[in-house]
Amino acid sequence: MAKRKQLKTDICWSTEDKITIKGLDLCQDIMGKVSLGDMAFLEMMDRLPNERESRVFNALAVILVEHGMTPSAIVTRMTLAGAPEAMQAAVAAGLSGLGSVFVGSMENAARLLQDAIPDPSSPGDIQALADRIVDDHAARKRTLPGIGHHIHKPQDPRAPRLFEIAAENGYDGPYIALMKAVADTATAKLGRNLPVNATGAIAAVASELSIPWKIVRGIGVMSRAIGLVAHVLEELREPMAREIKAMVEEEATAHLR
Repeated sequence: MAKRKQLKTDICWSTEDKITIKGLDLCQDIMGKVSLGDMAFLEMMDRLPNERESRVFNALAVILVEHGMTPSAIVTRMTLAGAPEAMQAAVAAGLSGLGSVFVGSMENAARLLQDAIPDPSSPGDIQALADRIVDDHAARKRTLPGIGHHIHKPQDPRAPRLFEIAAENGYDGPYIALMKAVADTATAKLGRNLPVNATGAIAAVASELSIPWKIVRGIGVMSRAIGLVAHVLEELREPMAREIKAMVEEEATAHLR
């Protein structure tokens, strides 16, 4: 019989009178001292952020908390209408849609950047990398993640502000440079305005913070969860899900009447 792998976690453990998270006492070291954003950084990076890291991480974490009646918000409201006793299911349903198009595109952008620059201390020729990335995606007819926006034109206001905050705190390295170069190169080669969007900016700044691309989407998931709770609360106070259902039903079946 094969030897069973020993189960192990270093995240959290509890005793009768103490809860320890990443080596810190929840009641004495964290509560009242550590912000929600810094707590997320601790969980992801195994340490609390320094002052500069805290400002930058909290800035990128709040960007995607809310963006109006997005697909995730609509799904949350519709699920709540069908299962009002299960608020957690409504939020979970909304989060399930954070894929490669909405919110989750930050993962694809972060992977693109980190694959192109495995070692940020030796980034190589940024423009050459941007040319290769844009040409490769064009040849394969693949959408470039992290650039362009269907609403925010000519520029997504969240991206330059996040880059500004990052630069103010000493995070203006090769990943941000490459993300900007990809946007500029795509705009020039593809003949349409494709500025860096919010998820591209988050991907670049998260990469500057050494956050692995495989968990970058998690930033969007935790952020949007907060916003979806607000949509649950508003739906409970001022329901609109049934009106949305009726409106879609009427319009979608109008040709049959």
